[in-house]
Amino acid sequence: MSAYWIAHVTVTDPEAYKQYQERAARVFADHGATFLARGGEADVREGPEMQRHVIIRFASLAEARACYDSAAYQEARRYRDKAAVAHVTIVDGV
Repeated sequence: MSAYWIAHVTVTDPEAYKQYQERAARVFADHGATFLARGGEADVREGPEMQRHVIIRFASLAEARACYDSAAYQEARRYRDKAAVAHVTIVDGV
């Protein structure tokens, strides 16, 4: 059963954020991730306004967790943490 990363992101340093995107793209590819939503127009109806909304599908909850916990993603995340505020949730599909 599929699982998803749901991320809400506000980029504070666009140039530095590109470094995260470059590194994270390789990690997502290695874990078979598929982007279902990434950026684009959003209509926030409740909660704090964030700039970007991302939904990434993985083959399983175990794969989604393995991607996040991987040394390669944690290394990429260090770049994101310097360049953005992010809320990331891993959700099991139904």
